[in-house]
Amino acid sequence: MEEGIGTPPQSLFDAMDAHIGERAASGVFLDGGGLYGTEDAVNFVVRKGEVSRVDGPYAEAKEVVGGWSILQYDSLEDAVADQQKFAELHAEHWPEVTVISTLRQISNGPDAPGD
Repeated sequence: MEEGIGTPPQSLFDAMDAHIGERAASGVFLDGGGLYGTEDAVNFVVRKGEVSRVDGPYAEAKEVVGGWSILQYDSLEDAVADQQKFAELHAEHWPEVTVISTLRQISNGPDAPGD
């Protein structure tokens, strides 16, 4: 999401509470939460075998991760359909912002998903 756009409207919080509550009750929602802005972030950068620490804020950052969740679905199709519902909640309750909602699978080892 965009950095520094303020607090989401209460209607989005209410809609997300219901959305997450339904998924928690069904066992789909495993964990999640919101994240603070990048002003207090600390990054460790590994470049050419050297580690350096870089503290925020990051003037070049235009978008940041605003939150995360871990969900477990029976199929990829179920995950994609539910991710769309999540994005639609933001479109309905906070239409003036740009939010990118990314769905990624968790790796349990060196094999690619589906192997």
